[in-house]
Amino acid sequence: MRFRFALFADDKIIMVLESFAANDPAHIAAAVAIWNAACGDDLAIMPRFVEYNTRAATGATQAGRIAISDDAPVGFVLASALPNDPQTSPREMGWIDALAIAPEFQRRGVGGELLAWAEAWLREQSCLRARLGGSLRPFVAGLPTELQTDAFFRARGYAPRSNGERVWDVARDLRDYVSTRPPSDAVIRPARPDDETALLEFFAREFPNRWRFEYEEFLRVGGCISDWIVLTTTRGVDGFAKLCFEDSISPINRVYPWKLPRPWGQLGPIGVSADARGKGYGGALLDTALCHLRDAGVRGCVIDWTDLVDFYARFGFTPYCEYAMLIKNLLYANSRRINGTQINTDSH
Repeated sequence: MRFRFALFADDKIIMVLESFAANDPAHIAAAVAIWNAACGDDLAIMPRFVEYNTRAATGATQAGRIAISDDAPVGFVLASALPNDPQTSPREMGWIDALAIAPEFQRRGVGGELLAWAEAWLREQSCLRARLGGSLRPFVAGLPTELQTDAFFRARGYAPRSNGERVWDVARDLRDYVSTRPPSDAVIRPARPDDETALLEFFAREFPNRWRFEYEEFLRVGGCISDWIVLTTTRGVDGFAKLCFEDSISPINRVYPWKLPRPWGQLGPIGVSADARGKGYGGALLDTALCHLRDAGVRGCVIDWTDLVDFYARFGFTPYCEYAMLIKNLLYANSRRINGTQINTDSH
């Protein structure tokens, strides 16, 4: 479906919004080309990454638009919602998964038009808030601060979330990592196929929200169970660490390791049972997981989406990428003005 309209800047742009089709290789290629032109080499994406991030997740809905001018794609937006799984995410929260505009079309109204469409679509899904990034299959955890585009979003009503404006990816080269594992009575090892049910029971008990959802999705799409490290005590699974390699089912692209030495790896999330904390299990689990990555040949390692920078610094990690966590209240944001004319953004 296409929607035709005109934008005005230094000159007149006749633009069409075309529905994004996840099964169309041309749309995947257009999204990759636009994103890479807009975001640069450090945040470059690959077709496999876009294909994975636009597959249907259980209970989720996603839609997008590609902006076309003179028969060429010049921008795109993707948005998603999870309307009927409040255990994983509040019903009222939706996500702006990705928004990118070709450099020559920036500051000409294209980005504002695509963002307004995405917000209107989220309201149709009964979302009351829109979050930049951090979706169920995230392109980014939040808004990468290196892009210096926060003014665009803040001017359109996006503001820092209440529980912290910044998160980071942290990284290090594991080639010279030396184990610092503290004494522990737990057994820590890669998960085996016969651990699948015990891990699911652990998540249902200790982390029943998003981490439980992500584990179930990992199994559903055919991920390799050995990408999980489990910590077991006398009662069974009491901790986990999720690993990602270059050949894992979830693309390593999501942590943008391009500035690090190859082979690449990623760690996270990681957690232990609530009543097992304060016993050194977390540090032992992290250390064992890092040694496992190192011994598998990984050099450039990213721990993503954290505000525990000081904790990971004890293991040699330093900030790698910074994200602003911005959210907009959509409840009253249902109209806007273009060139002095009131436009109802609920109609598209």
